[in-house]
Amino acid sequence: MPRTTVSEDLQARIRQLILDRGLGPGSPMPTETELVELFDVSRVSVREALKALQALRVVEIRRGSGTVVGSLSMAPFAEGLAFRAAVRHRHGEAGLYELMRVREALEAGLIVGVAASVPAEDVEVLRGIVAAMEREARDEGGIARATDRAFHLALYRSLDNHLLSEVLDAFWAAMEKVRGDFDGGHQDPLTTCAHHREIVDAVAAGDGRRAERAMRTHFDGIRERLLADLG
Repeated sequence: MPRTTVSEDLQARIRQLILDRGLGPGSPMPTETELVELFDVSRVSVREALKALQALRVVEIRRGSGTVVGSLSMAPFAEGLAFRAAVRHRHGEAGLYELMRVREALEAGLIVGVAASVPAEDVEVLRGIVAAMEREARDEGGIARATDRAFHLALYRSLDNHLLSEVLDAFWAAMEKVRGDFDGGHQDPLTTCAHHREIVDAVAAGDGRRAERAMRTHFDGIRERLLADLG
């Protein structure tokens, strides 16, 4: 079993301190001096640990005003997923395809619950986003990433699960980053619009099975392109 470094051990202890003291995003952290005394380590070790935790969004170091608990966002997770997929893709492996399949499994598995509980106001929001997609496809020849992202965030809003929304968004962000780098997996924008509209129609009808089929159909084209790219 690999041995932990002083910095890794200190990072774990600082995380535990945040939990023990019930601190949340934006809460002030103990000063460097207090951490040195509390953990009986050097100031250099504290600074190294805090910088590592800042990269993970666990803390935020603010010049002149000290350190606070960070946003705890999943951006580092998404960046890690994207980097892993990119490296494997460059070596002819199925990194991007695997990333897509995990995202498909999550979304197709959750859509049945959405169809059973989505409120009318969310359906109207989704219809508005699809209309925006159709305008973009017609006028600009493509769908803006922000519009596609808004659709998938709005689709699962009725499940009222903040962590789930963050996880789905992390997979979306990771996949889009890698697809942007390799220009793979993109469908004809009008076909994409039709898929999104069918998903909304199925959800609005409360038909979970139809919604799941529509979601998997949406991923079919992406899957085929990625498999073809793998040869």
